[in-house]
Amino acid sequence: MDLQPAKKIYFLSDFHLGAPNVAASLVREKKVVAFLDAIKHDAQIIFIVGDMFDFWYEYKTVIPKGYSRIFGKLAELTDSGIQIEFFVGNHDMWMNGYFEQEFNIPVHHHPKTYHFNGKSFYIGHGDGLGPADHGYKFLKKVFRNPICNWLFGQLHPSWGMGLANYFSLKSKERTGTSEAFFMGEDKEWLLIYCKEMLAKQHFNFFVFGHRHLPIDYILSETSRYINIGDWITNFTYASFDGIDVQLHKWVD
Repeated sequence: MDLQPAKKIYFLSDFHLGAPNVAASLVREKKVVAFLDAIKHDAQIIFIVGDMFDFWYEYKTVIPKGYSRIFGKLAELTDSGIQIEFFVGNHDMWMNGYFEQEFNIPVHHHPKTYHFNGKSFYIGHGDGLGPADHGYKFLKKVFRNPICNWLFGQLHPSWGMGLANYFSLKSKERTGTSEAFFMGEDKEWLLIYCKEMLAKQHFNFFVFGHRHLPIDYILSETSRYINIGDWITNFTYASFDGIDVQLHKWVD
């Protein structure tokens, strides 16, 4: 796919809406909506790369309360013809058709390959990739198991959401207090994963979220690992103009 003249592709992730409380989440939600409104004039595709919510579960007939501003903006953008792609994160992996039906937004549960203007992209949230973190990888399999998913759905939403929010309070990611510095080539799991992938197949850009730290790392002369940061402490995003990917910080 080639970009239309003067159009761009945007990447953003890790809003964690809902955390740490309604008031703080609302401030963050308004920032995201203002950003989306500001880019709608030149956005051809917007990739939301996971953890839009601090917790999200689609019950069969119940939608979690809140998020009306961002939902309205997503509907406006897709109705106007802007393509939006959503990758689930470790906090909002329980997507089950609502975004596709309500907003015409495809939802992806695994990283995907794209080609734009002759450049190859490998895009995903980033959770569970790379070495180590075996405990989370096991939990991820449990959480995504259809039977476990169904069992959770049998809980009354008040109980289910309450339980999920309790465990979410223990997550460092929701507050942005996970490792806020580059830990080195041998400890950055997503960087290690990118190197392993690059040894098998060439990509110009590996684009991930999850890490909550803006990173632009040169893997080779023609390949880079881009982590787009978060909207808790960094308010960063990336854009592709048809030639290059650049990281930016949003200041409203």
